[in-house]
Amino acid sequence: MNKRIAIVGPGAIGTTIAAALQQVGQAPMLCGRSARERLELQDTNGLVQIPGPVQIDPSQIKSPADLVFFAVKATQIGAAAPWLAALCHQDTVVCVLQNGVEQVSAISPLAPCRSVVPSIVWFPAQAQPDGSIWLRGGARLTLPEDSGSRIVLEALRGSFCSVELDPNFVSLAWRKLLQNAAAGLMVLSGRRSGMFRRADIAHLATQYLRECLEVARAEGAILGDEVPDEIVDSFQANPPDMGTSILADRNANRPLEWQTRNGVILRRGKAHGIATPVSDVVVALLAAASDGPG
Repeated sequence: MNKRIAIVGPGAIGTTIAAALQQVGQAPMLCGRSARERLELQDTNGLVQIPGPVQIDPSQIKSPADLVFFAVKATQIGAAAPWLAALCHQDTVVCVLQNGVEQVSAISPLAPCRSVVPSIVWFPAQAQPDGSIWLRGGARLTLPEDSGSRIVLEALRGSFCSVELDPNFVSLAWRKLLQNAAAGLMVLSGRRSGMFRRADIAHLATQYLRECLEVARAEGAILGDEVPDEIVDSFQANPPDMGTSILADRNANRPLEWQTRNGVILRRGKAHGIATPVSDVVVALLAAASDGPG
């Protein structure tokens, strides 16, 4: 495959994708906020180093890419938008590696290309204090079935990051959103996955997820009644010290993706006339934790 590939946002998700591409002989251009000579990823097989440099100036891009992995958080879209302008041509495929169910509507106005591919990221990658990334499990992406998704699949074929094209993408995306929404409770407690082993937290999370499930179904997701219990069970099965990106952002006093992960449920619920009493409390607290004042 002779395509020019770029990764915007070489954080936990972007570094994992960069390592997967390197495994199959690809050398993606790395684009971010901080200049670095290389990226590092630690997994069960050892340390992987991805040569840089990380480019930090979109105006220095001489030619566009054919495939862009856009791996910045929702709170960073505005700051990263110049990269899309510099890297995209009409036929560029942009794969959005981001939380939420609004990826296409958020990125399409900023990307001068025909194909913006939403994704569901299924891997536990965590940034470490030294800037390296710890990949604590397998890596998998789920994409909708379309031509742009097939280009992403071919780019990662044979790597440790598997890619699935699923006709039920909308339902799966909402299921992942429910998981992310429940993870927001960690911010409010300042605790990691071990907290879900408490009976009171498990009950609260289940009530919240049932509320979220009703909104997801109104949005067209086909999800069973068992989903809330399954998600809580998965948190309880995690290592007690397993965190989440929104908790890491809170601990670092960075803006939170509360709109993308939690606020969307409140907004869509109101649009459908669905009462969301738990969301009303969770979203208000997450918004205050992120944006203040105080």
